[in-house]
Amino acid sequence: MRVIYNEQMAELADLLGGMAGLAGSAMERATQSLLTADLELAEQVITEYDRIAEMIQLAEEKAFALLALQAPVAGDLRQVVSAIQIVSDVNRMGVLALHVAKMTRRRFPAHAVPEAVNSYFAEMGRVAVKMGATAKEVLESRDPERAAKLTDDDEAMDDLRKHLFTLIMDRDWQFGVAAAVDVALLGRYYERFADHAVEIGRRVVFLVTGVLPPDPDSEKESI
Repeated sequence: MRVIYNEQMAELADLLGGMAGLAGSAMERATQSLLTADLELAEQVITEYDRIAEMIQLAEEKAFALLALQAPVAGDLRQVVSAIQIVSDVNRMGVLALHVAKMTRRRFPAHAVPEAVNSYFAEMGRVAVKMGATAKEVLESRDPERAAKLTDDDEAMDDLRKHLFTLIMDRDWQFGVAAAVDVALLGRYYERFADHAVEIGRRVVFLVTGVLPPDPDSEKESI
Protein backbone atom coordinates (compact mmCIF):
# COMPACT_ATOMS: atom_id res chain seq x y z
CA MET A 1 0.00 0.00 0.00
CA ARG A 2 2.82 2.40 0.87
CA VAL A 3 4.56 1.73 -2.45
CA ILE A 4 1.35 2.52 -4.33
CA TYR A 5 0.89 5.75 -2.38
CA ASN A 6 4.46 6.88 -3.11
CA GLU A 7 4.07 6.10 -6.80
CA GLN A 8 0.81 8.03 -6.99
CA MET A 9 2.30 11.02 -5.19
CA ALA A 10 5.29 10.99 -7.55
CA GLU A 11 2.92 10.97 -10.53
CA LEU A 12 0.97 13.86 -9.07
CA ALA A 13 4.15 15.86 -8.41
CA ASP A 14 5.28 15.33 -12.02
CA LEU A 15 1.87 16.41 -13.27
CA LEU A 16 1.94 19.57 -11.16
CA GLY A 17 5.43 20.39 -12.40
CA GLY A 18 4.34 19.91 -16.00
CA MET A 19 1.38 22.20 -15.47
CA ALA A 20 3.57 24.93 -13.97
CA GLY A 21 5.91 24.62 -16.93
CA LEU A 22 3.01 25.03 -19.36
CA ALA A 23 1.76 28.09 -17.47
CA GLY A 24 5.22 29.66 -17.72
CA SER A 25 5.41 28.90 -21.45
CA ALA A 26 1.94 30.36 -21.93
CA MET A 27 2.97 33.59 -20.22
CA GLU A 28 6.10 33.77 -22.35
CA ARG A 29 4.09 33.55 -25.57
CA ALA A 30 1.38 35.84 -24.21
CA THR A 31 4.02 38.47 -23.48
CA GLN A 32 5.46 38.15 -26.98
CA SER A 33 1.99 38.56 -28.45
CA LEU A 34 1.42 41.63 -26.27
CA LEU A 35 4.65 43.35 -27.29
CA THR A 36 4.33 42.60 -31.00
CA ALA A 37 0.53 42.67 -31.44
CA ASP A 38 0.78 39.11 -32.75
CA LEU A 39 -2.81 37.86 -32.98
CA GLU A 40 -1.82 34.37 -34.13
CA LEU A 41 0.41 33.88 -31.11
CA ALA A 42 -2.29 35.19 -28.79
CA GLU A 43 -4.79 32.75 -30.29
CA GLN A 44 -2.35 29.90 -29.66
CA VAL A 45 -2.19 30.77 -25.97
CA ILE A 46 -5.98 31.01 -25.77
CA THR A 47 -6.52 27.70 -27.55
CA GLU A 48 -3.82 25.80 -25.70
CA TYR A 49 -5.18 26.79 -22.31
CA ASP A 50 -7.55 23.87 -22.81
CA ARG A 51 -4.57 21.57 -22.34
CA ILE A 52 -3.76 23.15 -18.98
CA ALA A 53 -7.44 22.89 -17.99
CA GLU A 54 -7.44 19.18 -18.80
CA MET A 55 -4.33 18.65 -16.69
CA ILE A 56 -5.90 20.63 -13.84
CA GLN A 57 -8.89 18.32 -13.87
CA LEU A 58 -6.67 15.24 -13.96
CA ALA A 59 -4.53 16.52 -11.06
CA GLU A 60 -7.61 17.23 -8.97
CA GLU A 61 -8.95 13.74 -9.65
CA LYS A 62 -5.63 12.18 -8.65
CA ALA A 63 -5.40 14.23 -5.46
CA PHE A 64 -8.95 13.48 -4.33
CA ALA A 65 -8.47 9.81 -5.20
CA LEU A 66 -5.47 9.76 -2.87
CA LEU A 67 -7.61 11.23 -0.12
CA ALA A 68 -10.46 8.79 -0.68
CA LEU A 69 -8.53 5.58 -1.34
CA GLN A 70 -5.34 5.97 0.69
CA ALA A 71 -6.77 7.82 3.71
CA PRO A 72 -3.46 9.58 4.40
CA VAL A 73 -2.64 10.96 7.85
CA ALA A 74 0.01 13.27 9.34
CA GLY A 75 2.77 14.06 6.82
CA ASP A 76 1.07 12.20 4.00
CA LEU A 77 -2.12 14.17 4.48
CA ARG A 78 -0.09 17.38 4.44
CA GLN A 79 1.33 16.42 1.05
CA VAL A 80 -2.05 15.69 -0.49
CA VAL A 81 -3.70 18.84 0.88
CA SER A 82 -0.76 20.93 -0.33
CA ALA A 83 -1.07 19.34 -3.77
CA ILE A 84 -4.74 20.31 -3.97
CA GLN A 85 -3.89 23.90 -3.09
CA ILE A 86 -1.04 23.95 -5.62
CA VAL A 87 -3.43 22.81 -8.34
CA SER A 88 -5.46 25.96 -7.73
CA ASP A 89 -2.39 28.20 -7.91
CA VAL A 90 -1.14 26.65 -11.15
CA ASN A 91 -4.61 27.04 -12.62
CA ARG A 92 -4.62 30.74 -11.78
CA MET A 93 -1.20 31.18 -13.39
CA GLY A 94 -2.56 29.69 -16.60
CA VAL A 95 -5.65 31.88 -16.45
CA LEU A 96 -3.54 35.02 -15.97
CA ALA A 97 -1.46 34.20 -19.05
CA LEU A 98 -4.77 33.71 -20.85
CA HIS A 99 -5.90 37.20 -19.77
CA VAL A 100 -2.73 38.74 -21.24
CA ALA A 101 -3.32 36.97 -24.56
CA LYS A 102 -6.95 38.07 -24.61
CA MET A 103 -5.85 41.68 -24.12
CA THR A 104 -3.71 41.34 -27.25
CA ARG A 105 -6.70 39.98 -29.16
CA ARG A 106 -9.05 42.65 -27.82
CA ARG A 107 -6.85 45.54 -29.01
CA PHE A 108 -5.69 43.99 -32.31
CA PRO A 109 -4.63 45.32 -34.80
CA ALA A 110 -3.44 48.06 -32.46
CA HIS A 111 -0.84 47.36 -29.81
CA ALA A 112 -2.41 46.83 -26.42
CA VAL A 113 0.18 48.95 -24.61
CA PRO A 114 2.07 52.11 -25.62
CA GLU A 115 5.60 51.55 -26.86
CA ALA A 116 6.83 53.71 -23.98
CA VAL A 117 6.04 50.92 -21.49
CA ASN A 118 7.15 47.97 -23.63
CA SER A 119 10.39 47.60 -21.69
CA TYR A 120 8.46 47.23 -18.43
CA PHE A 121 6.27 44.45 -19.79
CA ALA A 122 9.23 42.75 -21.43
CA GLU A 123 10.93 42.61 -18.03
CA MET A 124 7.75 41.57 -16.22
CA GLY A 125 7.35 38.79 -18.76
CA ARG A 126 10.93 37.68 -18.21
CA VAL A 127 10.47 37.57 -14.44
CA ALA A 128 7.16 35.71 -14.78
CA VAL A 129 8.65 33.08 -17.07
CA LYS A 130 11.59 32.63 -14.71
CA MET A 131 9.21 32.15 -11.78
CA GLY A 132 7.12 29.66 -13.73
CA ALA A 133 10.25 27.65 -14.51
CA THR A 134 11.34 27.79 -10.87
CA ALA A 135 7.90 26.67 -9.71
CA LYS A 136 8.16 23.69 -12.05
CA GLU A 137 11.63 22.91 -10.74
CA VAL A 138 10.70 23.01 -7.05
CA LEU A 139 7.55 20.96 -7.59
CA GLU A 140 9.67 18.24 -9.09
CA SER A 141 12.68 18.52 -6.76
CA ARG A 142 10.88 19.58 -3.56
CA ASP A 143 13.84 21.74 -2.66
CA PRO A 144 12.60 24.07 0.13
CA GLU A 145 15.57 26.44 -0.13
CA ARG A 146 15.01 26.96 -3.85
CA ALA A 147 11.28 27.33 -3.25
CA ALA A 148 11.82 30.06 -0.65
CA LYS A 149 13.86 32.13 -3.13
CA LEU A 150 10.80 32.67 -5.32
CA THR A 151 10.05 35.59 -3.00
CA ASP A 152 13.07 37.48 -4.36
CA ASP A 153 11.69 37.47 -7.90
CA ASP A 154 8.27 38.42 -6.56
CA GLU A 155 9.76 41.56 -5.04
CA ALA A 156 11.26 42.47 -8.41
CA MET A 157 7.83 42.04 -10.02
CA ASP A 158 6.21 44.22 -7.36
CA ASP A 159 8.75 46.97 -8.01
CA LEU A 160 8.05 46.88 -11.74
CA ARG A 161 4.32 47.18 -11.19
CA LYS A 162 4.79 50.10 -8.81
CA HIS A 163 6.87 51.90 -11.46
CA LEU A 164 4.12 51.30 -14.01
CA PHE A 165 1.51 52.66 -11.64
CA THR A 166 3.63 55.77 -11.10
CA LEU A 167 3.88 56.31 -14.86
CA ILE A 168 0.15 56.08 -15.56
CA MET A 169 -0.67 58.40 -12.65
CA ASP A 170 1.86 61.01 -13.77
CA ARG A 171 0.43 64.23 -15.23
CA ASP A 172 2.73 63.75 -18.24
CA TRP A 173 0.99 60.50 -19.23
CA GLN A 174 -0.10 61.22 -22.80
CA PHE A 175 -1.76 57.99 -23.93
CA GLY A 176 -5.24 58.46 -22.53
CA VAL A 177 -7.43 56.81 -19.94
CA ALA A 178 -8.11 53.60 -21.89
CA ALA A 179 -4.40 52.86 -22.28
CA ALA A 180 -3.82 53.62 -18.60
CA VAL A 181 -6.55 51.16 -17.61
CA ASP A 182 -5.09 48.46 -19.88
CA VAL A 183 -1.60 48.98 -18.49
CA ALA A 184 -2.89 48.83 -14.91
CA LEU A 185 -4.82 45.62 -15.59
CA LEU A 186 -1.91 43.97 -17.34
CA GLY A 187 0.45 44.95 -14.54
CA ARG A 188 -1.92 43.31 -12.10
CA TYR A 189 -2.02 40.11 -14.18
CA TYR A 190 1.76 39.79 -14.05
CA GLU A 191 1.90 40.60 -10.36
CA ARG A 192 -0.72 37.97 -9.53
CA PHE A 193 1.08 35.40 -11.69
CA ALA A 194 4.17 35.97 -9.55
CA ASP A 195 2.11 35.81 -6.35
CA HIS A 196 0.77 32.38 -7.26
CA ALA A 197 4.28 31.13 -8.06
CA VAL A 198 5.36 32.30 -4.60
CA GLU A 199 2.40 30.51 -3.06
CA ILE A 200 3.51 27.30 -4.78
CA GLY A 201 6.93 27.80 -3.23
CA ARG A 202 5.38 28.28 0.21
CA ARG A 203 3.37 25.09 -0.19
CA VAL A 204 6.46 23.14 -1.23
CA VAL A 205 8.28 24.37 1.88
CA PHE A 206 5.28 23.37 3.99
CA LEU A 207 4.92 19.88 2.57
CA VAL A 208 8.65 19.21 3.08
CA THR A 209 9.17 20.84 6.49
CA GLY A 210 5.70 21.06 8.00
CA VAL A 211 6.22 24.82 8.52
CA LEU A 212 4.32 27.30 6.35
CA PRO A 213 6.41 30.44 5.67
CA PRO A 214 4.81 33.87 6.23
CA ASP A 215 2.58 35.12 3.43
CA PRO A 216 4.41 38.01 1.71
CA ASP A 217 1.08 39.29 0.32
CA SER A 218 0.02 40.24 3.84
CA GLU A 219 2.90 42.71 3.96
CA LYS A 220 2.23 44.36 0.59
CA GLU A 221 0.73 47.78 0.23
CA SER A 222 -2.71 47.87 -1.36
CA ILE A 223 -2.64 49.47 -4.79
